[in-house]
Amino acid sequence: MAENTIEAYAADISLFLNFLTSCQKDYLNQVDLPTIQNFLEVQRLQKISKRSNARRISALKSFFNFLVRENLAEHNPFLAIDLPRSGKTLPKALSQGEVLSLLAPPNIATPIGKRDNAMLFVLYSTGLRVSELVGLPLAACNLSAGFVRVLGKGNKERLIPFGDQAREKIDDYLKTARPLILKNKRSNYLFVTRRGTCMTRLRFWQIIRKTALAVGITKEISPHMIRHSFATHLLSHGADLRSVQMMLGHADIATTQIYTHIDQDRLKSIHKKFHPRG
Repeated sequence: MAENTIEAYAADISLFLNFLTSCQKDYLNQVDLPTIQNFLEVQRLQKISKRSNARRISALKSFFNFLVRENLAEHNPFLAIDLPRSGKTLPKALSQGEVLSLLAPPNIATPIGKRDNAMLFVLYSTGLRVSELVGLPLAACNLSAGFVRVLGKGNKERLIPFGDQAREKIDDYLKTARPLILKNKRSNYLFVTRRGTCMTRLRFWQIIRKTALAVGITKEISPHMIRHSFATHLLSHGADLRSVQMMLGHADIATTQIYTHIDQDRLKSIHKKFHPRG
């Protein structure tokens, strides 16, 4: 599994074990249906989403399967728990005008400013996951061919093209900004910090938020929203679903199909606005 998934499952299991401690249950065989129901009720009162609860139940069900297999527990009490139906939440995307504002060059073209602007262009041009973007190796970017080579979830490799504007931003960053940021340090990462390391996901999230506020975008914004915008804008301009699936790195095309619902909503709003008998 992806590192982020492993971290999430570990956090889910730790959360449940801490809950058991608070209930003064010292042995895993003491976990019964009422205990699990109390745990889920606590999550509900904390307004944890159905999707997060579904992941927690799945993680704990797998955890207890492991315990039974290793003779560390007598049974799996989570087998009696059905996963909550999370429904299909449409991803939020920025308008094309908002993206253009976000990609506007910084007023002061500092090396860090050029790096951040280049990262935003690459993110929107390729639809990378934020973990893929911040950890992108220098050797993975082919400027002459205009694509990046990405190792995504499940160690699956994919090639994603990027446009001329993104190419120009990367080229300028590599020539005029990256050497000044590194100051004779060596790094295998494309986008670097002053320490020569790659940026954290949280730090890039903060950069996007700060940039958005500077250009007048007050809505909550995240790197994943720009990934959503990449897919939505491609489909709205006629891209086929299969190509978008390959660029996003979705294993199942059903995951990509959710973006067609966004486009349908856009068509409905246009129909309602302009149809004389709407």
